[in-house]
Amino acid sequence: MKNHFLISLAAGIALSAAALYFAFRNVPLADLLKYLGSINYLWMIPAVFLVLVSFFIRALRWQFILASSYKISIWRAFHPMMIGFMINCILPGRLGEFARPAILQKKDKVPFATGIATVAAERVFDVAALVTFAVLTLTAIDINPAVEIRFGELQLNRATLEVVFSRVILMGILLIVGMFAVSIASIRRIIHRMILALPGLVFFTAESTRAKIRARVCEPLNRFIDNVALGFTLVRSPRKVMWCAIYSLLVWITAAISYYVFSFGSPGVDLSFGEMFAVMVIICLFIALPSVPGFWGLWEAGGVFAMALFGIPSNTAAGFTLANHALQMFPVIIVGLISAVMTSVNIWQVSYKKKTIKSQTG
Repeated sequence: MKNHFLISLAAGIALSAAALYFAFRNVPLADLLKYLGSINYLWMIPAVFLVLVSFFIRALRWQFILASSYKISIWRAFHPMMIGFMINCILPGRLGEFARPAILQKKDKVPFATGIATVAAERVFDVAALVTFAVLTLTAIDINPAVEIRFGELQLNRATLEVVFSRVILMGILLIVGMFAVSIASIRRIIHRMILALPGLVFFTAESTRAKIRARVCEPLNRFIDNVALGFTLVRSPRKVMWCAIYSLLVWITAAISYYVFSFGSPGVDLSFGEMFAVMVIICLFIALPSVPGFWGLWEAGGVFAMALFGIPSNTAAGFTLANHALQMFPVIIVGLISAVMTSVNIWQVSYKKKTIKSQTG
């Protein structure tokens, strides 16, 4: 298991290095290093603080979502969340999304299906916020079709942005429909009956065989769906949905302020808060594309594209975006490692423990 972790880590580092090469292959290295050396890194202190505040608000939101079915303290939510985000930063496959509920199951006896449903509910609010801000951004900014950044085989331009935006909307719709469908008891009963009827498809087998399928597959699957429904309990309360929306708004605003504060120490980056917010939104749209751990490379390419819309030269945009990306990622990795030590969580076990997922249907 440890070998699997190390192999995935090496693969993640290699993919990130290749992605950074594609992002910066047209940027003179000497100019990039010169710009990185000109940044006043004292502004990193308040910017990093704001990054951590945004993640603490995320933890408050997750605790609030969990509270609909399981009560846990803020720190019991914060540590698994930071470990999950840390794993997403260093390993491919977004394994951190599964690590969070696995840790909750081990530490607080929260069923894995319920935990993963609450993570999905978080994503619904994040996607809804991103769609809202993207609509405002794309409406307010006249994106020049001539502005284009090449990233590997991808062409980052207005057309790409519109395609990604439509996919994000579709993903949001599917998540919302799925969340409400599982949460409504009458629909869930129909799903249960359909699952219990599945053994009838193998009518040519013995009744004892169909009974085993029903006991070992159908009934555990129905229990899994019930546990998922527990994670979506908050959708029954408009007040709780409103509070989650407020938390989500605070997460995005705090993150944008961290971008803006760091720009104070970055020569040549003279953008208003609204413009920097738009840069963040455009970066988030582009990193919705298939990417490497921590979004290295695609984040930078998206940042150069977004800042070009406001007249920031590519060398300046590349240096600022790379430094800001590190500022957004490294504190998460460090705090995630500290959380793993404090909670005695074995990172490679929660990253690859397949039995954890299987045990939820038993």
